[in-house]
Amino acid sequence: MKIAGRETMNVATVRPWKNFPIFDDSVFYMWRGVFVVLIVIACVIAGGVWWQRGAVPPALEQLATLEVKGKAPTKDSSGGMYAYSREAFGQKWSDDVTVEGGHNGCDTRNDVLRTQLEEVVVKPGTRGCVVLSGTLHDPYSGDVIAFQRGADTSSLVQIDHVVALANAWQTGAFAWSDEKRRNFANDPRNLLAVKGSLNEQKKAADAAAWLPPAGRCEYAARQVAVKAAYGLWVTEAEKEALRRVLAGCG
Repeated sequence: MKIAGRETMNVATVRPWKNFPIFDDSVFYMWRGVFVVLIVIACVIAGGVWWQRGAVPPALEQLATLEVKGKAPTKDSSGGMYAYSREAFGQKWSDDVTVEGGHNGCDTRNDVLRTQLEEVVVKPGTRGCVVLSGTLHDPYSGDVIAFQRGADTSSLVQIDHVVALANAWQTGAFAWSDEKRRNFANDPRNLLAVKGSLNEQKKAADAAAWLPPAGRCEYAARQVAVKAAYGLWVTEAEKEALRRVLAGCG
């Protein structure tokens, strides 16, 4: 066919389905629309997966911002600024702090037990403070532990400073004010109710020296978040240990 001196192709040549009566342009455009929608959905899904993978370790990005230095000594024969003592962080489980839970009339240990245990029973007449019993789903082992307050049983569930106080001292806290150290020691962001034997095993170790048997991704991410929030530094070995853990978190 010629139009104004130009040859044109027959539409049946361009669209071979036109030769079949069951197909027409409306069917073609409908299926083309479906195809485009499917491509968009596939791209969104692929993009979502990529985003999730990329966002898994915001803790890795945060880790990269931490200053890397050596540890200050915890013992100083001269009794100078580097001499660590638990008392430097104030009265144990003090309520006299300005972090979350401070000045609520309850000590920090019972605050943590109340919020992190399940099936909690509190002692009457203590303004809802003192925890008598509860169930702990231990983040460090995965064990389920029945907590019962008592001289021989309370230690089965202990409160761990995720970034240990001595480690904090060695990585910057020695230069803090008394108030900041007291806040750090009672900040719920740095406190976990855990299996007592694992807390005793950890002692004041950093991530290069100790990691929990379970929940390592959450543990490493929390350590990084706490150190970033308080401006604490990490050692080379500590940073590498945290990096290895976080790199494997999905």
